[in-house]
Amino acid sequence: MTDPRPTQPSQPAREPQPPATALQPPVPVPGPATRLPALYLGHGAPPLLDDALWTAELARWAGRLPRPSSILIVSAHWQTAPMALGATTRTPLVYDFYGFPQRYYEMTYDAPGAPELAAKVRGLMPASEPVMNRPARGLDHGAWVPLLVMYPEADIPVLQVSMPDLDPAHLFEVGRRLAPLRDEGVLIVGSGFMTHGLPYVHDYFMGKPGAPAWSVEFDRWAAEALERGDLDALFDFRNRAPGMPYAHPTVEHFAPLFVTLGASSAPGEAPTFTIEGYWYGLAKRSLEAR
Repeated sequence: MTDPRPTQPSQPAREPQPPATALQPPVPVPGPATRLPALYLGHGAPPLLDDALWTAELARWAGRLPRPSSILIVSAHWQTAPMALGATTRTPLVYDFYGFPQRYYEMTYDAPGAPELAAKVRGLMPASEPVMNRPARGLDHGAWVPLLVMYPEADIPVLQVSMPDLDPAHLFEVGRRLAPLRDEGVLIVGSGFMTHGLPYVHDYFMGKPGAPAWSVEFDRWAAEALERGDLDALFDFRNRAPGMPYAHPTVEHFAPLFVTLGASSAPGEAPTFTIEGYWYGLAKRSLEAR
């Protein structure tokens, strides 16, 4: 959850420390490249790292996956045209949030860069999809917050790729072109939040239990559309989904889902829902697609 006001300055790099509440996933033994699923997960600002349930669910999920050779992540918090590739060397994180305790600005995630993966991504894009380099652009919190729980050792190369726009069909096509990377052991991750109506959940941040009707209705609609493989409905979510526009006053947290679906081998088949429920009234539904 971001605030559009100026961010805190980057802090000196420190050794990455996993959140105390996370259940540490086992470290799989590296082996030959394995086709990995494509993921869509709900992330939050760093205070979500203090949520014992979310960190446990996310750590268990990562522990069940084959160990990736590298990670390609698309975050709700980086949209730029044309599509851009983030840093391919160790670069300070982006602390793109405001007003939290200082300890959150001292967290680090010093994962290796992935220059070879960046070259492959560029090679998979057609001439009509220009790709630029942003070598100074580190991982934003939509990338490093979940990865800090999933792979706390920060020993897997990570590449962040921007969303060139928020058009579902275009993002789906981007995901489709990235899909072959899964055969090389690359974990493709779309990082957003299934509902993200921050202006409308003040009471839930203040302790109100449950979730507002618009969040529940949108989450249920999205789950049902995903289960029946109704891509047309999902692409037209702005007009068809109940709970709009409250569920997504801006749509950047739903948009990474379309990269995930495009990268799926069978986008018309039901995905596996790995995390469900609500966090301060927002649907944290996450999934993996084969």
